[in-house]
Amino acid sequence: MRDDIVVVGENRAVKRRALIRNPARQLPSGYLDRIPYLQFVLLSLLFPMWGAAAGLNDILITQFKHVFTLSDAATAFVQSAFYGGYFLIAIPASRIIRRTSYKVGVQIGLAVYIVGCGLFFPASTLATYGMFLFCIFAVAIGLSFLETSANTYSSMLGPRETGTLRLNISQTFTPIGNLLGVILGKYLIFGTGDSIEAQMEAAPTPQAKLALGQELLQNTLLPYKYILVVLVCLLVLFVITEYPAARPAEDPGSHRASLGETLRVLARNDRYRKGIVAQFLYVGLQTAVWSFTIRLALDLYPGMNERSATNYMIVGFCCFLAGKFVANVLIARFSAARVLVVYCAIGAVLLLLAAFGPAAASVWLVVASNLLLGPGWPTIFGQTLDTIEDKRHQETGGAILVMAIVGGAVIPVLQGLVSDVAGSLQLSFVVSAACFAGILLFFRGNLRQGAGTPGAPARAS
Repeated sequence: MRDDIVVVGENRAVKRRALIRNPARQLPSGYLDRIPYLQFVLLSLLFPMWGAAAGLNDILITQFKHVFTLSDAATAFVQSAFYGGYFLIAIPASRIIRRTSYKVGVQIGLAVYIVGCGLFFPASTLATYGMFLFCIFAVAIGLSFLETSANTYSSMLGPRETGTLRLNISQTFTPIGNLLGVILGKYLIFGTGDSIEAQMEAAPTPQAKLALGQELLQNTLLPYKYILVVLVCLLVLFVITEYPAARPAEDPGSHRASLGETLRVLARNDRYRKGIVAQFLYVGLQTAVWSFTIRLALDLYPGMNERSATNYMIVGFCCFLAGKFVANVLIARFSAARVLVVYCAIGAVLLLLAAFGPAAASVWLVVASNLLLGPGWPTIFGQTLDTIEDKRHQETGGAILVMAIVGGAVIPVLQGLVSDVAGSLQLSFVVSAACFAGILLFFRGNLRQGAGTPGAPARAS
């Protein structure tokens, strides 16, 4: 019996050594035969970093509105600068990644993100809205490299049949970053006492008002100091960690696809085109909900200050995180498209009730809608990317999907305009409800075509 135990122990040790000596094997498709967990976890730690940046944007919108005296539509240009950076850089980023590697794309993204955060220091001195928008744009350039690399890379680091589920797991880290970004903003940017609007109105002279505004803008530096430390640590870890290429093997008789050829192929892919529209609507929906949650609370409760109103955003991100965990479990058991159809239907109803229902319940309905937002981005991304049968077009296809993030630059401005015209921020959430309805139609189409079975990739039409 003891000899048997020794033999079993030795066999396990041999297997462990074999796994160490024989890392995950890359298949001709570019996927791996198993997940390299260390690399996968480290890659997933990037996801909270763009979540933190997005969370801080929601804080900055509230602060800038009163410091710079902006309309609701003008405050949404924070998101336009952020997501506009994604839109402009995604294709160049994809071409650089294609010529180098996903790992190089991550390193470039981290380096540019560090530079963008550093620019907030001179911006706080210049104290102009345009300079802050430029800083946010610079951060977005770095994040465009990160997301273009990391989203596709996460889906490739393991077997193909679990690619969408793997991306959903990585994306579960994003709301942790959103939550940390909002918490940093709450305690480091917003103060106690009266709201920023009340403080600015109470300033006795224009000079005192200007001085108060400059003092408040200095607070924007504090969260970025902590983010800079984390970014430097991540960059060092990525430099010293070995990563698989995770690229499909090239057919010796084939040639590298040019940008024009790739665009023509993708333009003929009906499912891919619909995926771009769905991603545009999803990011716009998510950004609009997050951009105006704090503002809605301040509108509904005039005596509330920004620090207290941020609690609604914190609860919202907790709901977002919880919704992701539930969705991961459901998608592992049921069709991803079926799960998202149900999520979108409930989300649309909640936001319609928020727009037209009692004001007292409105902000809580908006907060609750975060429960339904979680699985949208990774599921749309994973299923749409898998409609590309010729993997020579994959990097560019992924980059165009990242470009669809520009929805975050458009939908919040549209919702802000509706708020300004209607004179009701509450009513403007009908725009977000319409986005949920559009995404529902996309997943309903996928469901009819049999896409998104449990753990399985979508198939090209």
